[in-house]
Amino acid sequence: MYKNWWKFLGAVLVLYATVAGFLNSVPKLPILHESIRNLYFHVPMWFSMIILFGVSVFHSIKYLLSNNPTNDLKAVESVNVGIVFGVLGIVTGAIWAKFTWGQAWSFDVKQNFAAIALLLYFAYLVLRNAIDEEQKRAKISAIYNIFAFPMMVVLLFVLPRLSDSLHPGNGGNPGFNSYDLDSRMRMVFYPACLGWILIGYWIYTLKFRLRALDKTTTL
Repeated sequence: MYKNWWKFLGAVLVLYATVAGFLNSVPKLPILHESIRNLYFHVPMWFSMIILFGVSVFHSIKYLLSNNPTNDLKAVESVNVGIVFGVLGIVTGAIWAKFTWGQAWSFDVKQNFAAIALLLYFAYLVLRNAIDEEQKRAKISAIYNIFAFPMMVVLLFVLPRLSDSLHPGNGGNPGFNSYDLDSRMRMVFYPACLGWILIGYWIYTLKFRLRALDKTTTL
């Protein structure tokens, strides 16, 4: 039981953030209005995705150093769950954009680069499925994964800052921290980020255990 404390913590934090996110008061801001509550869901999705992709890179490096197929399995399952959170990040962002920018997809530079970053990891899965030989597949996909992660970071955090963008924190627009993320929102936002990261990692561990079990039974 004591080994699973972080799972219970993640579940409690997500439940708290969900309830408080809809019921707690928020700053009354022009344009954003009540849609600012989406901050509790949209941003944690991206943070969870980045953490999971980072876990995947860690296991890809371990695979190249050890040739242990378990590390390859952990790498791909972490990517699988990370992609789900990335898709949720794009969907929640599109919903937010619909209410604040007037349309769900305005081809804003941040939206475009986020979609490209996600496509990098879809390509990772396609690459794996295109190679039949197990060791060759694991090695090539591990190398690809190691290069994909910094490219994803550049696409999400560097390039959008160099262009005009409607997205907060990019293209000269101030981020939420600088003008409207008050103490009421911080009490929900930070627990939401930690909670969703823990839930994402929990899902990844479950996926890995199921995949490992399935692989064992087929041998």
